[in-house]
Formats: sequence, structure tokens, C-alpha cells
Amino acid sequence: GGTNDGNNGDDGAMVAASLHHCCCHQRGTASSCPAREQWYGFISIDCGLPGQTGYVDKTTTLSYTTDAGFIDTDAGVNHNISAEYITPSTPTSLHSVRSFPSGERNCYTLGSLVSGLKYLLRGKFLYANYDGLNMLPMFDLYIGVNFWTTVNISASDVEVYAEAIMVAPDDFVQVCLINTGGGMPFISGLDLRPLKNKLYPLANETQALVLLHRFNFGPTDSHTIIRYPDDPHDRIWFPFVDVENWVDITAGEKVNILDELFQPPQEVMQTAITPRDVSENIEFTLDLESFPRDHSLGYVHTVYFCELQEYPSSNALRQFYIYRNGVLTYLQVYTPPYLAGDFVNSLKPFQASQYKISLNATAKSTLPPIINAIELFSVISTTTVGTNSQDVFAIRAVKKMYQVQKNWMGDPCLPETLSWDNLTCSYNSSRPPIIRIVNMSFNDLQGGISPDFAALKNLQSMDLSNNNLTGSIPEALSQLESLKFLDLSNNKLNGPIPSGLLKKVQDRSLDLKYDNNPDICTNGSSCQPERGSNLAIYIVVPVVVIVVLLLVAMLYFCLQRKRKQGSIKNSVKLKNDGDGNSSLGLESHRFTYRELETITNNFQRVLGRGGFGCVFHGSLEDGTQVAVKLRSHSSNQGVRQFLAEAQVLSRIHHKNLVSMIGYCKDGEQMALVYEYMPEGTLQEHIADNIRRALPWRQRLRVALESAQGLEYLHKGCNPPLIHMDVKTANILLNERLEAKIADFGLSKAFNCHDDTHISTNTIAGTHGYKDPEYSRTGQASTKSDVYSFGVVLLELVTGKPAILPDTEPISIINWARQRLARGDIEGVVDTRMQGDHDINAVWKATEIALKCTEQVPLQRPSMAEVVMQIQECLDLEEVCTGRDDEFYTGSSSVGMDPNMGYNASTNRCTDLRQNNATLEIEYNHRRGPQMDTSPVATR
Repeated sequence: GGTNDGNNGDDGAMVAASLHHCCCHQRGTASSCPAREQWYGFISIDCGLPGQTGYVDKTTTLSYTTDAGFIDTDAGVNHNISAEYITPSTPTSLHSVRSFPSGERNCYTLGSLVSGLKYLLRGKFLYANYDGLNMLPMFDLYIGVNFWTTVNISASDVEVYAEAIMVAPDDFVQVCLINTGGGMPFISGLDLRPLKNKLYPLANETQALVLLHRFNFGPTDSHTIIRYPDDPHDRIWFPFVDVENWVDITAGEKVNILDELFQPPQEVMQTAITPRDVSENIEFTLDLESFPRDHSLGYVHTVYFCELQEYPSSNALRQFYIYRNGVLTYLQVYTPPYLAGDFVNSLKPFQASQYKISLNATAKSTLPPIINAIELFSVISTTTVGTNSQDVFAIRAVKKMYQVQKNWMGDPCLPETLSWDNLTCSYNSSRPPIIRIVNMSFNDLQGGISPDFAALKNLQSMDLSNNNLTGSIPEALSQLESLKFLDLSNNKLNGPIPSGLLKKVQDRSLDLKYDNNPDICTNGSSCQPERGSNLAIYIVVPVVVIVVLLLVAMLYFCLQRKRKQGSIKNSVKLKNDGDGNSSLGLESHRFTYRELETITNNFQRVLGRGGFGCVFHGSLEDGTQVAVKLRSHSSNQGVRQFLAEAQVLSRIHHKNLVSMIGYCKDGEQMALVYEYMPEGTLQEHIADNIRRALPWRQRLRVALESAQGLEYLHKGCNPPLIHMDVKTANILLNERLEAKIADFGLSKAFNCHDDTHISTNTIAGTHGYKDPEYSRTGQASTKSDVYSFGVVLLELVTGKPAILPDTEPISIINWARQRLARGDIEGVVDTRMQGDHDINAVWKATEIALKCTEQVPLQRPSMAEVVMQIQECLDLEEVCTGRDDEFYTGSSSVGMDPNMGYNASTNRCTDLRQNNATLEIEYNHRRGPQMDTSPVATR
């Protein structure tokens, strides 16, 4: 229920889209779904907490993390508050602070949000003389580029909270502390809580609500604070205590809360106050003056009411008028409903110089007024739009690559007074600011020219002179149509200038400077554009000479090779070099070590490291990007594994297996060259708390594609292959986030007609992913890969690593089983997914994962069955979201037995429920929810 102030009759202002919609398991059926707590989207940061390990707060049971992953490593200094200010009631999250002695603006970045959804954002501040100076600071807070509030520390022992309810404009939000000259900014903690979009309807895309007061009436103890888990949204309800004038009322019965717009917790609505003198009214004033910033957009309030007492007689009556600042705010006589939560709220902001609330009994009323709780907010504008999102993404990538340690915090262009050094922005009131000029000369930049500069599409001038840049000039810079000036002089660049840039110079549309780069021109005049017909002569003649020389060199090389090896056929023979492996015929291109040096720019950019050695980024002559895995001489993986992976990659071809482009075996130097996967490993996406988390549908897609790759190895190869090292670090993602399995150095072949397993002399694989049966017996089968894939699938569901660090490390399998034994599926789901998932699909995926990780291999499904079951999960998502799946969900090219519910001719599942029974899980003596009865999310 609820009642609106009489100052606006537009009920439409109360309507907002809900955060989720409800979808039950039965196809095509929607019904009401039980409410659920939304703690799984919480971010709780203990600012200044040393180290990398968080903790669980004993009072709230919420998990707190350090702030190390949310702010630049060089930003701020950690401190502990003075011991004299720590009392038994001081929350652990306030024992430390991070202060910011340098920089006018320092920002935290909270990622994995959902653009357009509503969030509660809270900063916590306890000065407690952490610096020993006893100087109380005052500074500003911003949400992105919009002013939030001024933090005014009035006393060392006073806890200050800044809270706002806002709609996320992007998939991340930044909280920035601004030094305004009133003292050094600091922060104790930072919380983010997702809210249903129906809550607090006046918080929208153009305005946010800043909390001024939130009081719970009825407690007599000033320490009785209500928050999570009593309030599932973790709002903090402070007690308003006045035992001299008010009598507290407490209800033992449950209060029926039908409110969808504010949803106060039971514990708040079960207490209230009434005047001690029954002839008196309720009247009090809430402070506005201590909030030192302009509130010209006005205020909004919500006053909560619930009758907690049964009337002593039929003639008893409680009714009163509600006044705000002496004006009747609700035009009718108000009677609170018995044991039912109700409220009076603002439909639009009101202006005021003070806030005084009065509840005056009517002449007919035999009982005095009653009140349960109140919230008062100030309205702030969020209409200021930050810098063009593509520019922001690009310049942040540049910042990360070069480890820029300037004032590069927050938004690059806004506010204008805090725009980043070395950048010049263009401002237009009708669109977001854009970056026009980048001047990073004399910045001691190391490494190559960042390819992300090419994403600054509106760039007109770029000065990278007088640095230590190496490598070649990216061809992508030619695509900057607005670029008029480019200064690359006084660096260590090499190679030819891209033809696209030379053309712009010839057209006089670009002023290019590149002097004092000794190796930038390897063939003299070809780097110098000329006008007229002479240009063709200066370019074509050297090219022809080079081509002729190359042909002569290739002819000589072939003759030499022929003398040494006899005739050269389509494939190149690699010998085993005495390690006992048979000769290996490969049809891929063979590179020399010198060619690899050229391709990788002297192995400049490292993509990753593993047991084999380092993986480097490279670029072929046609611009194709590649990854070069170079064997380290100190590697514990020898020639045998190199030859094994080369052999496997040369004969497998599937869209979900990484492709080999070539190899190198030049003396002692060995390397594999395969397609470049720019989005890195799946492990990086799961472990990275800053980058945007993969949404649930994308995770299912990655799981499906990985499973299809393994299914191909098990059923499409002849003889079949066991990967032997399936893990998130060996699943790579391309630019479209399509998954491909990599690293086949441990792969083994077996005869599926005669053998059910293969035996190995040594136990291979990675701790946390290894099949326990294989570890015990040394006998591996395709079910060993199934076990490892089950661990990967659990990581996709939970966002946690295969082995969870704790006082005693625990496997993700045991961790998940412990929670699912209690039916706690939301206790397993990755908190960063922000509720974008259908709970039925999550249950099913978790069941698949745990079935894959059964101790007994025979109890595990085949990869073909897993592919089918994950396809069902995607179909569940499609049904429950009511939209077509934007991802490819077809199976691999390997046909499946129609008896397993798979139509090989159409590549679609024919019955999405017939195999559910094969993946049921027993939890001790209590059966966990199955697909037909699993809990359904409130959406």
C-alpha cells in the first residue's frame, strides 16, 4: 500500500520497470515468484585494509574485500585509525582508511554493473585521528562526473555516511574524492547494493536521491541499528530515541508489507512511537543546515506507518493529519492500517529551508498519532554525461599500457577543471565530450605505440615525441580520418612507415614528423613521399629489386635444403631429435627463428607465460595477428610435448579449437604460431574484478563452445584424443568472445574400439582440475576431460577459482556441494552477474557441473551429453527472457545418437527435458531442487 503527498496527482510518476521479470520453468508459463534477497550483487570494500585478503563481517555476515582492485596502485596511502577510537561497537570495516595526500581527484571504479539498473551507493568515513594531526577535513564526493555531496567531518569519533540511490548510466560507476582545499580526503569504506527498479521511483536516469536522514522509531537503545540481513537491501536504519516524550510500541505479530516502492524491513515496521501524553501530537524537526551544499532541486521524503495495537474498544479511533513545515501535505485524514505496512511519500521534489514534520490528531481521534520510520532525501542532477565512452575505453587502455601516473583519474574531460593532463577535449552541449588532442611527449613512454590510440576516432593531433617507444608504427593510425598532426620524433621506432600514413602525407592531409628514429626507414627513399609520377618510380623500383633479391635467396635456400633433405614435398618432416618420438609430418608453415624475431618485434609483447615458456604477440606481413608460443630452454616441458602439440594442431580442425598457423624448429629454438585470441583466457575474465564480468548467457555460450571442442576431440578425431589439461587458462576467447580450447601438449590418443583408457608414466594436468581417478591409477579416459570441464563449468557459475584460498584451501567442487546441500543456489552464483540470469538455467548448469565431477568416471556424462544439456540451459534462458538467443548455440559437426535427444541433421535438441534425470544430484538425505521444482527468481 501507500499514499502520496497531495502536491502532485500524477500517479504515473510512481511507475518504474522492475529489475527482473518472473519466469518459471514450465515453458511459456509465467506466474508469481517468491521474493529473494539480492545480496549476491553486493560489493563491500574495506578501504585501506592492507594485503589482498578480505573477511566476513560477523554482524552482517557480508564479505568485505580490500580496495586494491578498485583503485590505481599508486593512489592514496593506507592507515589504521587511532586505537583510542576503537570500541566494541565500531565496525571492523571502519578500522582502516585510505587517504589521498596527492592529486586533486582520486577515484574508485566499481565494475560489472548493468546499465539502466538502480543501485544504492554508500561511502563511509570515520576520521578517528588516523593521521595524528587532529585536523578535521571537508571534501567533495562525485558519482562519475556528477556532484554527489560534501563530506564534512565534524568530530573525530563521528561516523559519517554518504548514501545515494542512482541509476547506473554505464556498466561501471566511479566514486571520486575531490580535494577542495578543506583538508586531505580519506575514505573508510565503500558499498554498492543492487535495487529493484521499482524501488524509490524518483531516482531515475536524470536525478539521484542523496540520503539525509533514515530513522527507525521505536527502539529505546541508541545502538539498535537495523541493516542486512534484516534489510535485504542493506539500508542502514538508525534509531530515533526520545524516551522522555515518546512511548515505544512493539508488535509481536508479523507485519504484512505489500509495498513494492520502498519495502521497509519487518523489524522497522514492527516498532513505532506515540506521545507519552495521549493528548499531545508528534512533532520533530530534521536537520538540513549541516549539509553544506546547494539543494536547489529540492527534497523528497517517505514516512512509514503501521498500526501495531489492537483498539481497546469499538469506539477507539486513531486518525490524524500530516503536516510538513506547517502545510497539510496529505489532504485527507489518515488512519494507519493494522499490521500492514503503509507510507506517505513525495510524488515530486519539494522546496524547503527547514524540514519539520507534524502529526496532529483529529477531534474525533481517541488515540494519539503513531509513526514507524522516515526517510529524507535531497535530489541531485545526473544529467551531465561523461566523455564519449569509446574515447574513455581507449584512453584508459593507453593509461594501463604505459602505467601513466598523473592526474589520470575519473573522467578524462569532465569536469573541465579536472580534465586529464596532456589531453584536450572538445565540448558540445548536445553530445558527450570527445578527445581531440593527445600530447604525451617527454613522458618516458616505454614499449610500442599502443594500438588503442586508433580507437580515438575524433583525434586531430597526437604528439608522442621524445619518449622511448620501440617497434613499428601501427597501420591502424591511418584509419584516424580526423588526424592532422602526428609527431613520433626522437624515439626508437623501426620499420617502414605505413602506406596509409604516407598517402595522407602525400595528400597534405597529415603533418607527420618521425626524425631521430634511426631504424624507422630500412630502405631509404621509400619512406619519403614524392609528388607526381616520380613517386611511383621511387616506390616501385626498390620494391622490384627487393622482390628479385628475395626470389634469388629463396631459390638458393631451396637448393641447399634439397641437397640436405632430398626432395621437399607438401609437408615438412620434423625428426624426434633423439627423444624417442616418431617423425612428424606437418602441413603448416615453417618459420625460422629470425622470422619469429621479426614477427614479434624481437619478442616485445608478452601475452602470457606457462610451463612451456612465454607466449608473444606477433603480426604477419599481411597484418594477420598471431600468438607465438616460444619454448624456454628452462622449461620442464620438452621436445616430446612440443612435437605432440604440433602434431595434434596440424590434424585437428574445429571452430572451437585454436588453429595453428605454423611452427618453428630452428636448431634448439622451438615455437608454435597460432591464431591470436585478443580477449585472452577465460581464467582472466573470471579472476578480473575490474573488467566487465561476462553475463550469464555469454558464460553459457563459452561453456557450450568449449564442450563442443572437447566433444570433437573425443568423437570427431580418429583416433580420439584426450586433452588431459582442460582448465580456464587453456580456454581462449577471440574478439567476439567465442571460446576455443588451446594447449594440446599433454594430449593423448587412444583406440576407442579396443581401449577404454590410456596409461601414462607420469601424472599430468593441473591441481584442482585433475580427475581423482586418474591421479590414483594413472589411467586416463575421456571422462578425465569431463571431470576437468565440470570444474570449468563451476568456475563459470561461481566466478571463483578451482581452488579457493582459505585458512585451509578447498576445492570449488566441495565448496559448491556444501552450499547446494542447503539448497542455497544464490550462495553459489557469481555476485558480479547482477541477477541477469534465469535461476532455472543456473540450477541446471550447476547440476551438470557436479555430475561431471563425480568421483566414479562411469557416473559422469559423456561430452556429447554435456553439450546437449548446456544447449538446454541456453534454451531455458531464451524462453525465460522472451527474446531470441543472440549467440550461436548449434552443436559441433559431430553427429549424436538420436536416442540421446539430439538430431544430427538439424543440430538442435529435440526434447529439452528427457535427460534431466541423468543429472539429478543427491545431497545427503535431502534431494536438492530439480529442474521441474527449482526456485524461480523474482525478475
